[in-house]
This record gives sequence, C-alpha cells and structure tokens, in this order.
Amino acid sequence: MCSVRLNDEEKTQLAAAATTARTSLPAFLARSGLAAAADLDATVAAIAGRRELVSELFAARRHLGYVGNNLNQVAGALNSGAWPAELDAVIAATERAVKRVQDATDQLLAQN
Repeated sequence: MCSVRLNDEEKTQLAAAATTARTSLPAFLARSGLAAAADLDATVAAIAGRRELVSELFAARRHLGYVGNNLNQVAGALNSGAWPAELDAVIAATERAVKRVQDATDQLLAQN
C-alpha cells in the first residue's frame, strides 16, 4: 500500500478529474499513474518541458527586474532634461524581455 500527500488544491483538482472520468480518486490516480509509466518518454518530456518553461519564466523575470532598473535611470535622466544615449537600447531590451515572458507563458498555457 502506498499513500500520496496532496494539498487541498491538488486534491480538489484530481477529485474533479476522477469524477469526470467516472471513477474513484484512488482508481483515477492508479490508472493515470500507470498510463504515465507506460509511456515514460512522453511523461519525462512533459515534465522536463514544464521545468524548462518555469526556468525560462524565472530568468525572464530577473531580466525584467534589470530592465526596470534601467528604465528608472532613464526616467530620472529624462526628468532632469537629459536624453540618455542608452534609451533605445533600454527600450529594445524591454521589448525583448516582454516577448520572452509572453512566449514562455504561451507555451505553458498550451501545455494545459
């Protein structure tokens, strides 16, 4: 016998899936676990792909933090009447970071 620990949200989500499949939660967990074990290449690829996307989102978030700092410096310069030479580079970096977050988010949503 084995036991599985779930938080309330996980249990609710799995219970709803079991209800949709017209089975009990233990039977649903056993069948879905066996299905995942039967195709380990797909299961491992799905888990690895999700980890890569999460890593990309964290990296993009860090990058946006750096870009935000640069934007604050540019705003300070503009407010003092200066036109910073880095303005175009900061705007381009901002656009790249936003696209990076959007792409990773789109991929994550497509997996669900």
